[in-house]
Amino acid sequence: MIKVSVLYPNKPGSHFDMTYYTTKHMPMAMKLLANGLHKTEVDAGLQGTAPGQPPAFFGGCQFYYDSIDAFVQVWKPAAAEITADIPRYTDVEPIIQFNEVKLSL
Repeated sequence: MIKVSVLYPNKPGSHFDMTYYTTKHMPMAMKLLANGLHKTEVDAGLQGTAPGQPPAFFGGCQFYYDSIDAFVQVWKPAAAEITADIPRYTDVEPIIQFNEVKLSL
């Protein structure tokens, strides 16, 4: 199983609308990427390692699929619509990483 992590860095002077992200963007993305999707998670950053320190990331999401190829098959037809929506909730470029899930409890 793989996990696609999409993270939004908390850069000084940038913004992120978590309400829009969780109520509009992610439901749309989950619908468009539903084929083969096992699970989705959405995270909101709380703080850095020290009390009161801002989080390194506003938050992000994780999509779980059987393989990178399974994700790419659903991503290609949905990519334009999903990426066009990004400016509605943030002005930062997301960091995307593919991960192999080694342990899940």
